Amino acid sequence: MALFGFKKKEEEKKEPAKKAEVKAAPKKEEKPKVEAKKIVPTISSGKDLSRVLIQPRVTEKATVKQTTENVYVFNVDPRANKKDVSDAVAHLFKVTPVKVNIAKVPSKKVSTRIRGRSGVKSGGKKAYVYLKEGDSISIV
Repeated sequence: MALFGFKKKEEEKKEPAKKAEVKAAPKKEEKPKVEAKKIVPTISSGKDLSRVLIQPRVTEKATVKQTTENVYVFNVDPRANKKDVSDAVAHLFKVTPVKVNIAKVPSKKVSTRIRGRSGVKSGGKKAYVYLKEGDSISIV
């Protein structure tokens, strides 16, 4: 520490000598690291296809349609359209759908078990995906 300028000149003289030694050392040439980025398939509107299909809708009606008519039912993102659902099914399950129908599921008022208070059961969207006779999707 230089108080009133004393010893300041000595510190300045010592520092350049140290820096010169560091500069004399050869530097290794490092190649830029190439990181493997996960490629997420997207559609033209910029939506992520893996987030379009939320989950398969497993109900009595859905299982009957699946076995008799080769129709699969999925809960889908509320902002998804038929083209998004078709592209997502084609990419995730490697099956091309013949037809896609979409229906809105309305939210419903329900009474809770605690003190009979009322609440809301959230709605959403479901998609009916029609496949050819030989095609199938394994839902486990």
